[in-house]
Amino acid sequence: MRPDNTIGQNARPRMRIASAAILVACALPLNACSGQPLSTREKGAAYGAVGGAATGAIIGAFTGNPGAGAAIGGGLGLLGGALVGNAMQNRETEQAQTQSQIQQQQQEIQRQQYEIQALKNQQAGQ
Repeated sequence: MRPDNTIGQNARPRMRIASAAILVACALPLNACSGQPLSTREKGAAYGAVGGAATGAIIGAFTGNPGAGAAIGGGLGLLGGALVGNAMQNRETEQAQTQSQIQQQQQEIQRQQYEIQALKNQQAGQ
């Protein structure tokens, strides 16, 4: 009797397609890095797309549709990553604004302390 290798033969092309999908998904963010630095929102979207595409390709390889799995996973990952990246970028913006306000208030305190000292010196000299 000859052993049945149909399962192994069918799995190999799926794994090759899944591997190719993962490589393409990983190469996309590298291409985006050729210009200006990515914002936090863009980084979140890229990481989400890569993670989603890789996960989708792996799951799709087991169901027989790695390309569709990568496409669906990449799209969902892109959306989720963009939402998370947007929230992180908004938080960074708020923190930067708060830090700027703190610095302005510290400068105002220093200015007032200087004026107080000048008034004390003026009163001591009278």
